[in-house]
Amino acid sequence: MPGPQGHASVLARRTGWGEPRTGRAEPRTGRAEHGTGQVGPGAGQVRPRAGRVRRLATPLGILATVTAAFAYVGTVDPNEPGHYPVCPLLKITGAFCPGCGGLRSAHAFIHGDLGAAFSANAVATAGYFLFAVVWVLWLVRAWRGQPLRIVLAPAWWWGIGALLLIFTVVRNLPFGSALAP
Repeated sequence: MPGPQGHASVLARRTGWGEPRTGRAEPRTGRAEHGTGQVGPGAGQVRPRAGRVRRLATPLGILATVTAAFAYVGTVDPNEPGHYPVCPLLKITGAFCPGCGGLRSAHAFIHGDLGAAFSANAVATAGYFLFAVVWVLWLVRAWRGQPLRIVLAPAWWWGIGALLLIFTVVRNLPFGSALAP
């Protein structure tokens, strides 16, 4: 029969389920309860190296994916027709969306031509640098065992949306042709 804490607390004590996560491994004594109520040496010890590898897996996996995508775009030139699909908005309306020129920008960025990357899509080029900063921050915080929480106020989201809208409108007007890909 369970004690005054009930079934849930027994499950939490034995498995760790239901306990709040703090982002850090709690120190263990080297002895933990088994299902029979016995105590054994070494059961439940935290291996710091395995925990760190697990925390770094997601940021490193994201980096590998982004690196593979950039390697593909760097190898297969988007300036040659037939390799990539045409932007549907550009094909239907003839207007440039905020992402138009992004592949050409990535190709130029990979080859080290920042001027061409910026002229193909200024927002995408700024996004590459922003991604790098956020990724490094994420990796450092994962290494330290801290979660990455980037919280933006609604005003920031509205500002980003307004910036993208203004960028889209201006690059489609005659005086904004410098922003067109």
